[in-house]
Amino acid sequence: MKRRDFIKAAAGAAALWPAAVRAQTFPSRSITLIVPFAAGGPTDVLARILAEHMRGTLGQTVLIENVTGASGAIAGLRAARAAPDGTTLTIGHWGTHVLNGAVYSLQYDVLNDFEPVALVGNGPQLIIGKPKLPAKDLKELIGWLKENSNKATAGTAGPGSGAHVAGVFFQNLTDTSFAFVPYRGAGPALNDLMAGQIDIMFDQATNSLPQVRGGTVKAYAVTSRTRLASAPDIPTVDEAGVPGLYIAYWHAIWAPKNTPADVVAILNAAVRVALADPAVQRRFLELGQETPPPDKQTPAALKEHQTAEIAKWWPIVKAANIRAE
Repeated sequence: MKRRDFIKAAAGAAALWPAAVRAQTFPSRSITLIVPFAAGGPTDVLARILAEHMRGTLGQTVLIENVTGASGAIAGLRAARAAPDGTTLTIGHWGTHVLNGAVYSLQYDVLNDFEPVALVGNGPQLIIGKPKLPAKDLKELIGWLKENSNKATAGTAGPGSGAHVAGVFFQNLTDTSFAFVPYRGAGPALNDLMAGQIDIMFDQATNSLPQVRGGTVKAYAVTSRTRLASAPDIPTVDEAGVPGLYIAYWHAIWAPKNTPADVVAILNAAVRVALADPAVQRRFLELGQETPPPDKQTPAALKEHQTAEIAKWWPIVKAANIRAE
């Protein structure tokens, strides 16, 4: 798509283009999109899908930079300290831009040291179990966990990870007790689940759907109000008997604090044009991520959503005394 076509498309799809924004020349050079996890993971895959589409509409290369460590906190600091000119962005999620603020002693503020660009995807977790777990549904799983509280185990990607916090939330709602087994990432934990070394996991649908489809793990419920379009046979937590167990690994893009509003508007429009592409939507659905409705794709909507998530999850994390080791 040529730049003039991009401007027209953005204006039509998002009504975001005042004359002053359309007239200026940003971007005049390549843009770096910082990914806080290793290449090949769920966040990295989403970032590369978006980067490729944004490259075509912005007329500049969007480079992926994988900055790993500390559950995304190292990437967060790198992004927060970048020049606020729109050429450095970061993609993150519920863990990096909500939970990390309660789990780590950060050198930046997850909410106030960034300019929100756009919410890009919403992916619930799956409650999954090892292949030989006897429970046939979520109610039976809860019963089994209560009967085996002295030996039941749940794999996590480390203290304070999304899987850990989700497990604590699940325990609070179901009055169950089980031990958490930390791993260096969700991949190794999932491998041990498939091998029967641990019993359950609370995992991103993006990460575990292939194993569910392949029959190497059991899926008990999806942590959302509606079923996944890409896995309609998995019941919601409401249907499965644990109403209110809503957990979403939503993804979003941010710029450093004080990035000019007109630059943010251009970046937001580029993201929204990508999210409106049916091909992008199909690829997201295949990964267990649903694109948010247009009214939730604005910078203001992202700020409101992130603020509400902090208000919900920080008390849960702090009450459980979850701290990074």
